[in-house]
Amino acid sequence: MNAMQGLRSAVRALLLLIAVASASSALAHDSRPAYLQITETTPGRYDVVWRTPLLSGMRLPVVVRFPAGTRFVTGPNERDFADSVMERSVIEVDGGLEGKRVAFVGMEATITDVLARVQLKGGEASTTLVRSSQPWVEIASTPGSASVFTAYVQHGIEHILLGVDHLLFVFGLMLIVRTPWMLLKAITAFTVAHSITLAVATLGYGHVPEAPMNAAIALSILFLGPEIVRAWRGESSFTIRHPWVVAFAFGLLHGFGFASGLTALGLPQGDIPLALFAFNVGVEIGQLAFVALILLLVRAFRVLEVHWSKAMELAPAYLVGSLGAFWTLQRIAVMLGRG
Repeated sequence: MNAMQGLRSAVRALLLLIAVASASSALAHDSRPAYLQITETTPGRYDVVWRTPLLSGMRLPVVVRFPAGTRFVTGPNERDFADSVMERSVIEVDGGLEGKRVAFVGMEATITDVLARVQLKGGEASTTLVRSSQPWVEIASTPGSASVFTAYVQHGIEHILLGVDHLLFVFGLMLIVRTPWMLLKAITAFTVAHSITLAVATLGYGHVPEAPMNAAIALSILFLGPEIVRAWRGESSFTIRHPWVVAFAFGLLHGFGFASGLTALGLPQGDIPLALFAFNVGVEIGQLAFVALILLLVRAFRVLEVHWSKAMELAPAYLVGSLGAFWTLQRIAVMLGRG
C-alpha cells in the first residue's frame, strides 16, 4: 500500500465520522462566542457592551450577572442585528470591579463561549475566553496584553476545528494530490490565500455578505467531489495537475469565512491588529493539527495493511460531493429565505 492509498484509507474512515458530525455542522459558524466589553470611564463607573449571537434566530439564553453592589446608571439599551443582539449600559460598582467576578448565568447549557474584554482606567486591556465549564471572569487589577493573544489563538483553533466545511475542503485537497510535495504546495497555497482575505475583511478593506459566502464555501466542497473521482480513475484535469491553484482560489473565499468568526464580535479597533494575528495563528494551529492527524492515520493504515472493497474506493468522493451539494442547497435556501 503506497502513501496515497494509505491516505485514501485514512480519509475513508474519517469521512464516516464527518458524515455523523455533519448533522450539526450547520451550527458550526453559528457557535461564535458572545462578547462582553467593560470599559472603566471613571473610578467605579463602567461602559458595558454585551453582544449575544442568534442561534437559529433565537437569542443565546445567557445573562450577565455583575457582583453585588452594582447599579445601572443607564440601560441596558438593546439594538438588533442580523446575527446578534447588542445591549449597552452604564454601571457603577461599589469599590470597583477589580478582584471581583462577572458571571454568565445559563452559559452551562450552551456550546457557546464568551469573549470578555476589560479595559480598566489607566491600565492595559485584558481579553479572556470564558468557557461553559467555568462561566465567569475574574477582573484582574493588573491585566496584561498576553491575555489578548492567548484568547484569540484559542478562538482561532476552535473556529477551524468547529468549521466542518473548512476541514472537509482540506480533506478533498488531500484526496486529490498525488505526492507529498504537491500536498505541501496545496496546503501552503490555501493558507496564504485565506490569510490574505482574513486580513482584508478584518481590517475593513473588503466584505462579503455572510449568506452568499457560506453558500459559495459549500459549492467549493461540491466542486471537489467530481475531481476526486477523476483523480482515482487515473484521469486528469486542471485541478488534478495544479491543485495548489484551486486551493489558492478557494482559499480566498474561505478566508472571508474565517473572518466572520472574528469581525462578528464587533471588537474595538485597538484590538484588531493583535486579534487578527493571534486568530490566524490559532486557525493555522488547528489546520496543521488536522493535517497531522490525517498523516498519522495514513501511517497507521499502512502498518495495519488495511484493504478496502472496490465499492469503498469511491465512497469518500461521493460523500464529499453529497455533503457539498446538501450544504449548498441548504445555504441557498437560507440565503433566499433572508431575502
